[in-house]
This record gives sequence, C-alpha cells and structure tokens, in this order.
Amino acid sequence: MTVRTTIDSPLGELLLVGEESATANGGFAVASLSLADHATPAPPAVPADVRRDADALAEPVRQLADYFRGERRVFDLEYTVTGTAFRQRVWRALEEIPYGTTVTYGEIAERIGAPRAAVRSVGAAIGANPLLVLRPCHRVIGADGTLTGYAAGLERKEWLLTHEGALQPTLV
Repeated sequence: MTVRTTIDSPLGELLLVGEESATANGGFAVASLSLADHATPAPPAVPADVRRDADALAEPVRQLADYFRGERRVFDLEYTVTGTAFRQRVWRALEEIPYGTTVTYGEIAERIGAPRAAVRSVGAAIGANPLLVLRPCHRVIGADGTLTGYAAGLERKEWLLTHEGALQPTLV
C-alpha cells in the first residue's frame, strides 16, 4: 500500500510518499520527498490507489519539522531503495555527508571508486535522487565551490546550506 501527505516547509509545499514496509515496525518506509507543485524534481508517479494519510507518515513529518526548526541534523528513517546499483552507491555516499558540510561531485565519484571521468554520471545520479532534503544532495557543490545542479533550484539549495551553517547568509 502507498500513502502520501503534504508538508508545509520553508522550501514550499513538500509531497511525502511512503510505502508499506515489513521492517518499519508495521509502518511505512519513505519512497520519495519532492516539491509538491514544482516541475523539478518532478513528484514521483503516484499510483492511482494511493491514499492521503498523514498519520501513517507522522514520523518522517516530525523529523522534517525538527530539521527545519534547526533541532535535527540526522534523519533516522527507513527508505525504499529503487535505482541502479550505480545510483544506489552514489546515494549511499550522499547519506554520509555530514550536516553543515559540503563535498564536490568529484569527491563523490572518488568515494564510490568511480573515475574522475564519471563526474557527469555522478551528477545524473544525484539529480535522480527521489529524497529531497532527506538524502542530502544539496550538500554537493561544484569543484570551484559554486552552487550548481540542484533540481529544486539554487535558491533552495542556498537556503538549505545556510540553514545548516555550511554557507554564510548573503546580504541583499
């Protein structure tokens, strides 16, 4: 069974989708987190029989609220893992990036044992990450330190990195 709910956040309304899991204590594992009304990252194809159920997703909603309030640095949730073996290696590397830090695409390639020439493939795998915020792809920056390649928009990436203390707020 698949369930969904929406969450108000500083990034905009988020769409959280969960799938029933035998290992989540009879609960639901997070299948995706995306912007609810934004073309990129596109909300996942939600099955027609999905039901709206905020109670079933109460724990991820609570942890996200804690994160946005600055009270959580690490998520303790079960995720469904779908993707190629290469994508899964990249996504595991993302999950190891500590809160408040950044790494480059090249560093991710190195961490997974891929050649430097694989940086574009690493970027594509990061762009296919279905777990906005939860799997911290926003912590990956360009080799020259610039903010690049965030499907939810660079202004959201900047907000997240500033929120985590990895960037200083910009004065406008």
